[in-house]
Amino acid sequence: MVGGGYGTGREIVEYFTSYGFYGGLLGLGVAFIALSLVLALTFEFARFFQVYDYRNFFKRLLGRGWVAYEVLIILQFLLVLAVLASAAGNIMRDNFGLPYGVGLTIMLVVVGLLTFFGRDIIAKVLTFWSFFLYIVFIAFFITVFNNDWTPIAKAFNNAEVIGSWWLSGFKYALYNLAIAPLLLYIARDFNSRAEALRSGVVAGAIAIVPALIFQVAFFAVYPEVLDQPIPVYWMMTQLGMTVLLVMYSVMLFGTFIETGAGMLQGINERLDAFMIEKSGKGLARTTHASIAVVAILVSAVLSLWGITNLIADGYGTMAWGFLVVYVIPLLSVGIFRVFKSRL
Repeated sequence: MVGGGYGTGREIVEYFTSYGFYGGLLGLGVAFIALSLVLALTFEFARFFQVYDYRNFFKRLLGRGWVAYEVLIILQFLLVLAVLASAAGNIMRDNFGLPYGVGLTIMLVVVGLLTFFGRDIIAKVLTFWSFFLYIVFIAFFITVFNNDWTPIAKAFNNAEVIGSWWLSGFKYALYNLAIAPLLLYIARDFNSRAEALRSGVVAGAIAIVPALIFQVAFFAVYPEVLDQPIPVYWMMTQLGMTVLLVMYSVMLFGTFIETGAGMLQGINERLDAFMIEKSGKGLARTTHASIAVVAILVSAVLSLWGITNLIADGYGTMAWGFLVVYVIPLLSVGIFRVFKSRL
């Protein structure tokens, strides 16, 4: 979420900035509450029932209906990878003058290597790269304010709220939450209900802070920013942030890789759990890497649709499916099953 979504800034423009300064902030509040609540309950459900892959998680939650989530998440998985692939190709072409396919190839190779080495390496990469992300995000925010904060102050004073900001914030949370069951392998480390619930709230806060930074910063170049496919990159170029642009390009490409690898690990965890049930042995590392390569190649084809269309049309449509098969069951059946038991 932090990597693929905030790395480009397009999702923030689509779901928050386009609703005005205060409309976007209110939408972010809705998204934070939804993210924190559902993540906390998801972590606790996984910890309590010791289900660390999405197949077993949804078999506990939905019974035979678990396959509905699998159909949706595979489509969402390919959609997210397509967004990453499209952005990776654009960055390599626009910033380094390399052919569109070079970015896709590099991403394919590195993600394949990470999935080959597995869960522990991916968890470490996800964690430590996030520190680099925040350094670049904060440097971006400071540079924008030092350049000219007058347009931001004007937006702050105008108090503009446009359209259904609450619905947009809710949809944003829904399609991002859809990925959470792919990351259940991290719930193995929770030792208590309190740890799981606190982690959900903290994760929601960490995930939403970059969106808050961008929502404010984008109003330095509003409304032109609304039409940009990669708003952060475009804004840095417009404001002459040469050094930061290089750091951003490195950071952005790395986030595409970590996001893709993190999601692919969730798919591999599901396949491993199934294979262990059937034969007592998970998939080989080479098979994990091969799955990554095939998935990225399929997503590369989808990426030709364009990043703006993928985010505006694809994500918004998928959000409602996950509301039905994941969020509503978790907030009803899931709460009942977990909290009827003792701590």
